[in-house]
Amino acid sequence: MPLVKVKEKYQVTLPASVREKAGVAVGDLLEARVQGKKITLTPKSVVDRELAKALEDVRKGRVYGPFRSVKEMLSALHGARKSKTG
Repeated sequence: MPLVKVKEKYQVTLPASVREKAGVAVGDLLEARVQGKKITLTPKSVVDRELAKALEDVRKGRVYGPFRSVKEMLSALHGARKSKTG
């Protein structure tokens, strides 16, 4: 098990073997959690706010489709627009 040293500004360097096993690259974000005296770093990905809202719509069934053709898709979209305005 590799050891790391806490430097003057509380920085640590992750050994190459640890980075490779965890799939961590330069610029990645890590979530830091403390449980008692144990520190756990977990790689995290950031999801764009608009993408997160879109994924929430999918999870809640607020989607249209699938469509068999472009014509069918456009018809559904025009119908949805009319129901919101009319």
